[in-house]
Amino acid sequence: MVSTQVPLAMHMSDGLVNAPTAVGFGLVAAVGLAIAVHRARADLDDRTAPMAGLVTAFVFAVQMINFPILPGASGHLLGGALVAILVGPWVGSLCIAIVLAVQALLFADGGLTALGTNIVNMALVGVFAGHLVATALRPLARRGRAGLLTTAFVAALVNTVVAALAFVVEYAIGGAGGATLGTVAALMLGLHVLIGIGEGIITAATVGAVAAVRPDLLHLLRGAPTTPLEVRGSAA
Repeated sequence: MVSTQVPLAMHMSDGLVNAPTAVGFGLVAAVGLAIAVHRARADLDDRTAPMAGLVTAFVFAVQMINFPILPGASGHLLGGALVAILVGPWVGSLCIAIVLAVQALLFADGGLTALGTNIVNMALVGVFAGHLVATALRPLARRGRAGLLTTAFVAALVNTVVAALAFVVEYAIGGAGGATLGTVAALMLGLHVLIGIGEGIITAATVGAVAAVRPDLLHLLRGAPTTPLEVRGSAA
């Protein structure tokens, strides 16, 4: 019998990985965010800057709300695909990192020593996984509302599972939580497939709501020729 609780949440707490692993991924997070700060300058304009603030506040608020997935288990929005679609991956990474830092510092949601690993999982790996999927499906998203919602759903589902996989990799490198790697992998990946479905629904609904009013604000659709979404948005 395992003497410590098996980790089920995406937010890693203190002590789940050993000190060298925590420090190593903390450095990875620092380098990744430094690159994001540099690259985000190209995306920050009169549309993206206000949107980034709204997206950060929205993700922070929604992450505080858990939805049930199985008896005794619940999940919450990670937001990686959502921010990537709305403000792009570089700005989006910074948005999620800010949310994680505030949660760790003020609400003890995720340990301080695990902040680096959490940023790697959700602000870097998760965001860019969602971005890559959304970019691959961009031709579908440009066809109309149904395509956009499908793109958002699939990107969010993949974002959630890949972020969970990053958690498992970190645990494999320096796990100190007392549970076996097989147990952690089975629970994390299995549960986060279900969480990803909820994430996909929330992401699709949010992206759809923005697109219905201001499709020009969606970073994913920038640079595209006039689409049915944009025609409806301009006519509204």
